[in-house]
Amino acid sequence: MRRVSTLLPHCLLALVGLLPGWGHAADLDGAALAPIWGLPFAGILLSIALFPLFAPKLWHYHYGKIAAAWGVLFLVPFATVFGMHTAAANVVHALLSEYIPFIVLLTALYVVAGGICVRGNLHGTPKLNTGILALGTLLASIMGTTGAAMLLIRPLLRANDNRRHVAHVVVFFIFLVANAGGALTPLGDPPLFLGFLKGVDFFWTMRNILPETIFMWVLLLALFYVIDRHYYLNREEELPVRQDPTPDSRGIRIDGKVNFVLLLVVIGLVLMSGLWKPGIVFDVMGTDVPLPAVLRDVLLVVVTVASLIVTPHVARAGNEFNWEPILEVGKLFAGIFLTIIPVIAMLKAGTDGAFAGVIRAVSDGNGQPIDSMYFWATGILSSFLDNAPTYLVFFNTAGGDPATLMTRDASTLAAISAGAVFMGANTYIGNAPNLMVKAIAESRGVRMPSFFGYMAWSCTVLLPLFLVMTLLFFHV
Repeated sequence: MRRVSTLLPHCLLALVGLLPGWGHAADLDGAALAPIWGLPFAGILLSIALFPLFAPKLWHYHYGKIAAAWGVLFLVPFATVFGMHTAAANVVHALLSEYIPFIVLLTALYVVAGGICVRGNLHGTPKLNTGILALGTLLASIMGTTGAAMLLIRPLLRANDNRRHVAHVVVFFIFLVANAGGALTPLGDPPLFLGFLKGVDFFWTMRNILPETIFMWVLLLALFYVIDRHYYLNREEELPVRQDPTPDSRGIRIDGKVNFVLLLVVIGLVLMSGLWKPGIVFDVMGTDVPLPAVLRDVLLVVVTVASLIVTPHVARAGNEFNWEPILEVGKLFAGIFLTIIPVIAMLKAGTDGAFAGVIRAVSDGNGQPIDSMYFWATGILSSFLDNAPTYLVFFNTAGGDPATLMTRDASTLAAISAGAVFMGANTYIGNAPNLMVKAIAESRGVRMPSFFGYMAWSCTVLLPLFLVMTLLFFHV
């Protein structure tokens, strides 16, 4: 593997490159961190949960500043205690390894899918809604949860734009399309893609968590149909009839078809970054940035710009396309990726860190893995942390050898994979597309549940399914 020392065209990185001794890594010892370093991360989570409830106008206009404030409250004390070099190195790592790839891919999918407009009046009956959710669930393992969610959320909202009760439709869309649907391939969800990069076979998850996945898909779709039918037949008949904002027309027409080609390009670029290994790695303050990752992100920006240029204006106008949802996600997750740095470090410290109790809980007295505990520990932490590094933490806790985990310890890797993917649906921040789907729905006039209101749905619907899944599929 050939390493290349490089400077990226950011002012901070340029300055860093000129300072002697700042071109090497500064590993953060999670074992030396007290739990108090997790307070800024807890603060930003509580802000996302509480501000929309108690100060909605303040949050609407200043959520970016609030997220930035929590980032500063972490970064200034951190730099003071551990030094500017350590702080800068960890920020650069979060920026290059996590945030930039995350937001570039998300923006590309948002823009490309936002250029595909389905014309014609689909009527949001329980059967049609269940069909759209089933289609999105199937597509999620092929084009990723984010891609499937961004492609189908607008047609689903348009189909239901004359209904008064729509929030439950979006909630189940998040459960299925934005999360559970991505369980079968590395393309489906970032944790599985990281496992693929670590050496897990591309079709391993399809072979090993197919029963758990079918269990989730079938029961969630059936439960959704029952709930949606209840609203459709009972509640809405009692309300005054609303005029359908989408006029009836003959047949279904799609504007912006060129974006289907661009969507395939996005999927191809993601696969390329995992399969092509030229051995060239750029070293930026100790952060390894492989050439395929750089090329992927640059070309994703090109695809985004191309979509903006070639998409007919009528397609984006028909989708009521605007930048606010992606701006909200970008600003909030910038704060999350920054304040999560010490939390991930404490997790990586294993039994020497503040989360030692969690790490010890996943094994019995003989050191043998307890699959049910791996499922719940990975899942609960993935509900609030970034599920990709959480997957890696428990992947390594279980031994970190893909050959062993795919064979002798296959049930343990299945538990880790299922926890990271399925339980990302527990909160709005559990998986990248959750918050974006919420923002798009709200921009279209849907009154979505609050952070805790959404968790009431997930605890009521998902947790019982997870408990049954534990008894059926995982060693207790």
